[in-house]
Amino acid sequence: RTTHYLFIVVVAVNSTLLTINAGDYIFYTDWAWTSFVVFSISQSTMLVVGAIYYMLFTGVPGTATYYATIMTIYTWVAKGAWFALGYPYDFVVVPVWIPSAMLLDLSYWATRRNKHAATLIGGTLVGMSLPVFNMINLLLVKDPLEMAFKYPRPTLPPYMTPIEPQVGKFYNSPVALGAGAGAVLSVPIAALGAKLNTW
Repeated sequence: RTTHYLFIVVVAVNSTLLTINAGDYIFYTDWAWTSFVVFSISQSTMLVVGAIYYMLFTGVPGTATYYATIMTIYTWVAKGAWFALGYPYDFVVVPVWIPSAMLLDLSYWATRRNKHAATLIGGTLVGMSLPVFNMINLLLVKDPLEMAFKYPRPTLPPYMTPIEPQVGKFYNSPVALGAGAGAVLSVPIAALGAKLNTW
């Protein structure tokens, strides 16, 4: 039993590293809406791949929620670090992983731990819900364009530095593209992860 729980801990840590390295894992206000597309695709995909792959090993439905919680804590630490450097509280927006991970765990449990059903249903739920939750999350940020110009990141590459407010381009396209691509890509890539587990 101890080995079983230790394995789950290792799974969560590795999945967290996997998710972080999948692309943008955090929303900085100065480039939040542009990174929304990359975030939606990479994070919904990696959440499903990591969770399905390791849930099949452990048989524990809570694995996805577990490492989504670790990712959330990790990001709150980063948020606190930027806040300590003098940046505003809203400069870093903590992404919403946990509800989507809970939907994935629920689908795994509700389908009697059927890996194909979990991949299809859970992957679709994550791909559709994660962009929506994070879209609402970013809409709650107070005046992101003003913050983008007032508090530019010192590490921001020159080609990503905003030149003038592009309200229409900032808001409209990324939301639709991120939600659609996240929903479409999550299922086949999760299916690949499930297939690899059978080999």
